[in-house]
Amino acid sequence: MSTSSPTPDAGAVDRRRLTAYLPPFWAQILLGLVLGVLLGWTARNWNVDWLGRTLEEIGGNFVQLLRLAVGPLVFFAIAISITNLRNVSNAARLAGRTLLWFLATSLIAVAIGLTIGLITNPGGGTGLTPADGAAPDPESEGSWLDFLTGIIPTDVVTPFTNLEVLQIVFLAAVTGVAALRLGERAEPLITLGETVLALLQKALWWVIRLAPLGTLGLIGRSINEYGWDLLGDYATFTVDVYVGCALVLFGVYPLLLRFAAGVNPLQFFRGAWPAIQLAFVSRSSVGTLPVTQKVTERLGVPKEYGSFAVPFGATTKMDGCAAIYPALAAIFVAEIFGVDLNIQDYVLIVFVSVIGSAATAGLTGATVMTTLTLSTLGLPLEGVGLLLAIDPILDMMRTATNVAGQAVVPVIVASREKILDRGAYDSARGFDIDDLDSDPVSKPEVKAAA
Repeated sequence: MSTSSPTPDAGAVDRRRLTAYLPPFWAQILLGLVLGVLLGWTARNWNVDWLGRTLEEIGGNFVQLLRLAVGPLVFFAIAISITNLRNVSNAARLAGRTLLWFLATSLIAVAIGLTIGLITNPGGGTGLTPADGAAPDPESEGSWLDFLTGIIPTDVVTPFTNLEVLQIVFLAAVTGVAALRLGERAEPLITLGETVLALLQKALWWVIRLAPLGTLGLIGRSINEYGWDLLGDYATFTVDVYVGCALVLFGVYPLLLRFAAGVNPLQFFRGAWPAIQLAFVSRSSVGTLPVTQKVTERLGVPKEYGSFAVPFGATTKMDGCAAIYPALAAIFVAEIFGVDLNIQDYVLIVFVSVIGSAATAGLTGATVMTTLTLSTLGLPLEGVGLLLAIDPILDMMRTATNVAGQAVVPVIVASREKILDRGAYDSARGFDIDDLDSDPVSKPEVKAAA
């Protein structure tokens, strides 16, 4: 009896032929970054209005496409991740350990942010005054009352139309727990949810492939709108944010991987770099979610646990946006407005950063978290207006730090619970985004990248 080898999919073959002529994804992003700077500088210095509007539309549409996927992606990712815990022994223990490590790393990150801010005085000598600030849009403000009362939605539609991510997480958690309690009767619903999640991830891959173009638009828009003079006024603050995030990303995380997880930190960066790179340009933890899940699996984290920990982290684990940045922002705004902070204020900053990190909800920017911090300290919310101009440049590094932490914690927990595949971790390598386009859904097997 003769056997025939399977015929490769014609579409997949055509895609591989096309991508063979394109530079690697990281090179495409770098090219988009350079072109964005050049085009933004050209539009600003020669007053090319049509070019400026084009850059704004390109960047805005890319962000809008990411936001379009956020609501349903968060819902199905969280709900399905909870149902996947039925296949994990000691699920409650794993969930608890994950949450504790999230809190611990956030505490370390905010301490680093406060230390850098107190040493460098980022608001001093900027030339900025309170008159340069403007109150933020009321819809983007954050307060403890809104945070505590806004978790439970009034209906099941509004959270998706208004993109209230915390409410979506609440609905997803309730749905996932209810499906677990129903047992076998919920299997058809779980299967449907897994299929919908696969469809959403597939669509999101197409958006991810537009990241080089989105980078061009976002960077070009920032340069055209604010120019290089902006960096002079915010030089110390910008350096503080990047240094703080770098200390966490390349200092704290490697130390935790070495001494808490007992693994080689260099291997982590080899495997996780595609997610960190994409987070830097997309500025969205949720938008990077499929890639983050992929890299954690390739690093040896079991699929059943990783599919819970990574989506949970994408909506709550924000060491860059919700720990380092609010600490520095509070010190910066206090110095501009001439407000002296005391030890109680610094304790409040730590509390807000560790407990309120879910307020950022994996979206681009950190305005909600910033207003939550400033309002808790009694600082003028006009200070947010001082920070909005520089926010796109800062958000890239913040989000890269967020996503790295969302991958680090599952590795640590899996290692300490003796469920990490050490062979997969030790052989993990980076991969090109195009290699995953044909298979966005996580497979049960954990394999190293070629």
